[in-house]
Order: sequence, then C-alpha cells, then structure tokens
Amino acid sequence: MTDQIILEVADKVATITLNRPEKLNAFADEMLTGLIAAVDECERRDDVRVVILTGAGRGFCAGGDVSAMGENADNRPHVTKKHIVDYIQAFPKRLATFNKPIIAAVNGVATGGGMDLALACDFRTAAKSARFAETYAKIGLLPGGGGAYYLPRIVGCAKALELLLTSDFVDAEQAHSIGLVNHVFDDDQLMSETNKIAARIAALPPYSVTMIKRTVYQGLNTDLDSALEIVGSHIAIAKASDDHAEAILAFREKRGGQYFGS
Repeated sequence: MTDQIILEVADKVATITLNRPEKLNAFADEMLTGLIAAVDECERRDDVRVVILTGAGRGFCAGGDVSAMGENADNRPHVTKKHIVDYIQAFPKRLATFNKPIIAAVNGVATGGGMDLALACDFRTAAKSARFAETYAKIGLLPGGGGAYYLPRIVGCAKALELLLTSDFVDAEQAHSIGLVNHVFDDDQLMSETNKIAARIAALPPYSVTMIKRTVYQGLNTDLDSALEIVGSHIAIAKASDDHAEAILAFREKRGGQYFGS
C-alpha cells in the first residue's frame, strides 16, 4: 500500500488516514488507488467492524491536486472520462458495496473532491476548525466524485444547489445546522470522540449492523412495499443467527454481548 494512505486497526475500529499533509492531502492517482486498497482490506478483515476516514495534518482533503490540471494536462475528452471513472469515481462506487459502517472525521478543510470523499461516507463528524466547500465552479469543473449525487440527499436540493453553484464555504457549526455533519468536536477531541461513536457501533452484532446499513440504502432507491419486503427477509436471517441469540441473552443478563458475526 502507498505511504500516502495509513491504515491502523485497534479494538475492531480501522482508521484510514489520507497522508499527504504538505499538500493538505490533495489527492493524486496513487492516493486514490491506495484508498481503495485500504477499504478492500477493511472489508476482508474480521477484526474490523467500523472504519473512520480522516486526514493527516491541518486538513482533511483539499480535493484534486490543481498542479496537475490546466493547459499542460492531457484534456482530451476520452482521456479525462477514463481518468474520472478509473480514479475519481472509484471511491464512491466502492463504498456503494462496502458492508461496514464508515465515518468521515473531518479536520480542517474538505473542498472539492475532498468534500466528495466525506459525503460518500455513511456520516460525518467535524472538528471546530473544519470548513467545507464544493469549489468546482471556481475552477470551471463539475463535482465528479459524487458531490452532485450525495449533497442533495444529505442537505436537500435547494441548499445543495446553493453550495454547488456559489462554491461558498461553510464552517463546522453551519455544516451541523444543515445536517452535513452529525457532530462537531473540539479539534483535539475529534478523533477520540469519533472513536467513541465507532466503538459503540463495533460492540453491536456485526450482521445486524451490516444489514441495517444495507436496508437503509436499499430503501432510498425503492418503494415502500419493496422496502418492507426486503427488511422482512433480512430480519428472518438475523433471527436465525448466533449473534441474535447472544444479544437476547446479554440483554436479559444485563451485560455486554460477545458477537462474532454468525
């Protein structure tokens, strides 16, 4: 794995860190490829139940590296389209099939493609220093990493269009008020507090957590009758699991459960 991505695992929580702090973690192809590899590893590992995505240094991610853009880049349409599909859109497409919860812990700036990375996660926490902006319009581009898809679903269409069309920044408190982030923490508490949330999720029966996540996303793309039919099937499988039996026993005995995803 590239040194532009750091993967650490402790107590069933994996932390993926974007590691290019001298560039505010602006991404190049190597980082994006490494990010997918880290997500794949988290999917495979039984000792990972929840993932946190964050950035090293002063920022979460400043988006694409602008030094690689402009008139000296190969801007032929077919080359651009292939690069977007192969690299820029790889992360949101991978997360669409990622079964474990992933939380973005946003420190400092999250702009353009960096904001898109955070939007693709299941939910977001923010340091008080965090600032968000969809800056594509300022550089004559569009949100290719999923921003135009996720943002309206998170904050509503009108607010999303305002942010996309103006490229305005919102600070952490504003982001919280519009539902862009779930929690705002002091900068020095961001990771510890986000880890507490992740640990609470990791302590629950993993099959149930996985299927709750899957059911929510399936429900967003179907009608009520189909959604209820799907969840009925998921419940039938969950009730047959060892983890469900252990959860009921732990509840009755007023103790924490011991779960193995079976």
